[in-house]
Amino acid sequence: MTAHSRRDGTLSSVFLLAANILIPAAIFVFATGFFPYKPLLSGLATYDAVTEYGDPPAAPFDRLVFMVIDALRSDFVYAENSGFEFTQSLIRDGAALPFTAHATSPTVTMPRLKAITTGSIPSFLDVVLNLDEGDESSSLASQDTWLAQMKAKGTGKLVMYGDDTWLKLFPGTFDRADGTTSFFVSDFTEVDNNVTRHIAGELKNDDWNTMVLHYLGLDHIGHKGGPRSPHMVVKQREMDGIVRQIYTAIESQDHLHSTLFVVCGDHGMNDAGNHGASSPGETSPALVFMSPKLKALESNLKSPMPEDESFQYYSTVEQSDVAPTLAALLGFPVPKNNLGALIPHFLPFWANKKDQVQLLMRNARQIRDIVLAVFGPQIFESNPDANAATESNIDYRELALGWEDLANSYSSGGGDIPSIEKWLQHAQGVLSSMASNYDTSRLFLGQAAAGAALVAAIIAAVWCARDKLVSFIPLSGIVLAYGVMMFASSYVEEEHHFWYWATTAWFAYLGVRGLKRGNASAARQILTTTALLLTTRIIRSWNQTGQKFAGEPDIVKTYLNTNPALLWCLIGVTYLWAHQSLIYGLSGLPMWFSFTTATGLVLAAFTFKVAFTLEDAPELVTDFARYILKLHLTHSATLITRARAVFIGLALLTAITVLSMLARRRISLNQSGTSTLLTLYTLLALTQSRPQNIPLYLLHNLQHLLLSSATSLGTSLTPTEITTSVLLLQHAAFFAAGGANSVASVDLSSAYNGVAAYSVEAVAVLTFVGNWAGAVWWAVAGCVMLVGWRERNGGTNGGGTNGGGTNGGGNGGNGGGGREKGKGLWKAHVAVLTVFVAGSVVAVMAACSALRTHLFVWTVFSPKYLYCIAWSLGQHLVVNVLVGGVVYWLGVREGK
Repeated sequence: MTAHSRRDGTLSSVFLLAANILIPAAIFVFATGFFPYKPLLSGLATYDAVTEYGDPPAAPFDRLVFMVIDALRSDFVYAENSGFEFTQSLIRDGAALPFTAHATSPTVTMPRLKAITTGSIPSFLDVVLNLDEGDESSSLASQDTWLAQMKAKGTGKLVMYGDDTWLKLFPGTFDRADGTTSFFVSDFTEVDNNVTRHIAGELKNDDWNTMVLHYLGLDHIGHKGGPRSPHMVVKQREMDGIVRQIYTAIESQDHLHSTLFVVCGDHGMNDAGNHGASSPGETSPALVFMSPKLKALESNLKSPMPEDESFQYYSTVEQSDVAPTLAALLGFPVPKNNLGALIPHFLPFWANKKDQVQLLMRNARQIRDIVLAVFGPQIFESNPDANAATESNIDYRELALGWEDLANSYSSGGGDIPSIEKWLQHAQGVLSSMASNYDTSRLFLGQAAAGAALVAAIIAAVWCARDKLVSFIPLSGIVLAYGVMMFASSYVEEEHHFWYWATTAWFAYLGVRGLKRGNASAARQILTTTALLLTTRIIRSWNQTGQKFAGEPDIVKTYLNTNPALLWCLIGVTYLWAHQSLIYGLSGLPMWFSFTTATGLVLAAFTFKVAFTLEDAPELVTDFARYILKLHLTHSATLITRARAVFIGLALLTAITVLSMLARRRISLNQSGTSTLLTLYTLLALTQSRPQNIPLYLLHNLQHLLLSSATSLGTSLTPTEITTSVLLLQHAAFFAAGGANSVASVDLSSAYNGVAAYSVEAVAVLTFVGNWAGAVWWAVAGCVMLVGWRERNGGTNGGGTNGGGTNGGGNGGNGGGGREKGKGLWKAHVAVLTVFVAGSVVAVMAACSALRTHLFVWTVFSPKYLYCIAWSLGQHLVVNVLVGGVVYWLGVREGK
């Protein structure tokens, strides 16, 4: 190697390292500017601060039971097939007043609880903090909430049982508490029993004024089996029984006579049982106020109600309306940062119209103080300066003028209730849509760092790759088209179509190019290309995803869910394929050991999947699959034990394979060690995938064989083309399994396999593998293809006669040319992948910055940025670079 080539190699490594360091740095800097905490008014609101209204009217209630049922979608309570029969009887009797509460995105627990307790609109950053069980930075201990107001009243203690998110949000607030971990979704029963066991005793106590209960089981059932799970109605009946227990105690016990009982969901769920986005099911939780005193309102509404696809039952209110409504009903000032409006249905509790007007005016005055704090007193001046009257402030100026009219009317002894309610609704809409206080300097700095990473990656790729520049044209087109697509919300929501069509076009291009080169017979080229296109077409039809067509027919819904026998036939074939591949992978070991080990591990993995499905969706399990489960020697084992057995078996065989590769002793007589590692990962991917997605790995394997076979397209693919294929197939596999650019598409059903107690590290890894299983599979498969290319092109044992390989370089003498080509192969692979990752980060950041005032910034572009983080840090740096680098290095070492 010449000094010049060594210098180029060193410089390319420096640029490649710089690019992969700049990418996470850019992501972090940009995120701190894009997801800032909003400034809030400090301190607690007091009646003494506003004296012009006189003494507040008497409150009808003095005690609160606030019961949150996680993911309680409105139809779960109000529809005809609901298990909440007692609650529905209270609605008919007028003892319960029902609403559909609108939950704004992100529809996850922490920001929803912030909205309910403060009345404000939380930051989208809370969707990230919501995933960290140990985070305390999002505490509301110093903010004004109805919990803080109830504590300040000094009329009793505060107690809490259930989701420990409340303990994170309100440290030191509760006098008695017992928290449960909210993310352990495998638990349907104990997580709720831990709450229920405290209720009977607390209902007898009279030393508290606020009791918070937060049940998690219904949400866990949704994540595991969806809203139509056979466990769902059973859980609804259980929750309805808790409602009956509490309401009966309020009726019968004197010290609970003036207790307000509120049952609500923090968010809903979509048809897959997930949440986090903005579909109607996710944004429509139930909200029910209950008390014998409510019979005085004589509502007596119809219940149950017919099914409504929009999930809008009875009157719709904002979740932020809960805070000012509780303030009026329980007799404390409206929290300072509230943007909600008192629900007018409760005004008849106060017979005197002056009391009703006063309550509404106090609510309006509190929101007026927020406008004042944001824009300063000049916004309320009679002759505002030019800056205050700009177009961007016109809505706030209208609020100011409207407030002046309300204040003048009230001071003159009047007060029109409809006018005040109209102003409150207008103020709520304007302030709720107020743009976040972005740190633009950090936005630009993050984009600059990402741009520098892209430049460095391009330089490294040009220096590393030995292909002709024409090989980079498809990749350049992918990066540019993807970047442009990020600026359209509809394209972001339907991103899967881009990868499906790009993959299809790529395979067609490879086929046409192969025919022109004539490296294989025309018939073989046509057959290979047709097979690749056909498998891609099947994969893209497997799961409908995105937003617009998520509910449309697909292979899973149309054929597999309705035909369990077909589903389990395909699952069985997939496991048999894995079994055969594993036997090949261990063929260098004694036959009795390889066959027994492979059979035992595959059988353990298969029976775990049967037992897992039997627990989650028993309607999908056939009688034959149940019979196999009973025949297995471990039929009485728990799911945790079964999963751990699979993981331990995979770990042991992986260790054996790696050690043999390090010792340069092939563990297989039929295939490379990297292929054996791919088979072992396939079993892990099957374990972490939903049963309906398991047959996809048959198609992935077929595509891999077609691309890597030396008798088809394999000999004609350059390293850059292998990398391009892997890049496309990683993304296509992610979306084919049901992935999307939505927080709601995150699948937690396999996040707790083998986990007995919550561990954020274990759950994070299992969640990532469960959702990126197909993408990780193709990352490992890409390593297998590169090692195979290197061996075919003289990268092993001194090269031999094929030193130059198919793609140039001549005979290669003793293999020197092959070794030269093979030496920079992995670095070139990483460099090409880094070009796309850096380009995608630049595009997503630019789109988020340019469209930060867009209507869909929090429902489309912000979730896309979170997925960009997962792809860049998780899939690229950890999987493609770190894990892939180890697999490739082991393959090279084995072949030396």
